[in-house]
Amino acid sequence: MSTTPHIDITRYTYRVTWSVEDDEYVATCLELPSLSWLADSQEDALHGMRDLVAETIDDLRANGERVPEPLSSRAYSGKFNLRVGEHLHRKLAIEAAEEHVSLNQYVVRRLTNAS
Repeated sequence: MSTTPHIDITRYTYRVTWSVEDDEYVATCLELPSLSWLADSQEDALHGMRDLVAETIDDLRANGERVPEPLSSRAYSGKFNLRVGEHLHRKLAIEAAEEHVSLNQYVVRRLTNAS
């Protein structure tokens, strides 16, 4: 009996894009980057990829290997450290001061507008 909790494969992060090189749609899974699936339609590519992810998870469990947790299930603190160098730090601090906001508020705003 497995002690690994059940993982719903629909919770993984999938992407389906057109591959010019393959002349087909290619599906990928962010949590399992070594996998991909080609198909003639987006739907078939996603379906094939989900089947492949399920098979891969079964294989990982059978071999006692770690099964990646879906990004959607992970907890995030909202904090991360970033080293930017003295020159960029000074430039950002000046820009934040010019807008009369904290450096943190300024950087969050810049990151939000960049996405």
